[in-house]
Amino acid sequence: MTSMLKKMLCRFMAIAIMMASFQTAHAGMIGTDLVNSAAPVQADRALVINYLTRAETVSEFQALGMDAQQAVERVGAMTDAEVGTLAGQINTAPAGGLVTLILVVFVIWYFAFRR
Repeated sequence: MTSMLKKMLCRFMAIAIMMASFQTAHAGMIGTDLVNSAAPVQADRALVINYLTRAETVSEFQALGMDAQQAVERVGAMTDAEVGTLAGQINTAPAGGLVTLILVVFVIWYFAFRR
């Protein structure tokens, strides 16, 4: 009886192992358009986060009673389109302008409380 149970268990395990190999992940080639589309999104996020961690921006957040780290976390929760819009506004704004800083703070505040 024990020998028969062992044989049946071994057969079951052999079939289970053979079936497991059919359910593994499949590797495949991806197109360069998919790889290249992620790079600008990451660059935009990095631009916005770098802008938010500047000393001037942090002091402006503190003057408004907001936490700069919370703003960075909110940027992480934004969609790619929202971050792209914000990064475009940062890129087109005049360098060192107070208006840009206030605009970025307002956009983050707007997207944070809109949801």
